[in-house]
Amino acid sequence: MDVILIKDVPGLGFKNEIVKTKNGYGRNYLIPKGYAILANLSNSKILNEILKQTKNKQEEILNKSKELSKNIGKLILDIPVKVGSENKIFGTITTAQISDLLNKKGFDINKKNISILSKINNIGTYDVNLSIHKEITHPIKINIIANKEKSKKEKATKKTSKTKTTNKKK
Repeated sequence: MDVILIKDVPGLGFKNEIVKTKNGYGRNYLIPKGYAILANLSNSKILNEILKQTKNKQEEILNKSKELSKNIGKLILDIPVKVGSENKIFGTITTAQISDLLNKKGFDINKKNISILSKINNIGTYDVNLSIHKEITHPIKINIIANKEKSKKEKATKKTSKTKTTNKKK
């Protein structure tokens, strides 16, 4: 089923784009929620007219996306994680974590527009692609580092030593 997107839908496409979806997804979710309309002949003609009128706006949006890409530059995000033996990490790195770190740095990128290019198992540097615009994908690197927090055993021994010293003062 072909639909015309009325709004940007992360992971599917951008506004005023014709995309192919499964029938159920289009009829039961995209169209009722107002994210898309059916791509029939009359709607396609209307879309072409809208695209002609908004060409300048599209160029402006593209320029803003290029500016965002320049601002991101060769960004390297450091992600501290808990590690086990042989520098293997516990858990996994998600696109939501990367999105949160980018938001803290001032770059508003949806987690669905982030793709991790390889499986992250160990400490090291990995490549990630950001879909900023339908024509622009920007590569960044994430650096997985060992978390410097003290282990539970060290914290427990410090707590017991503090309680012993407070008992002696009484």
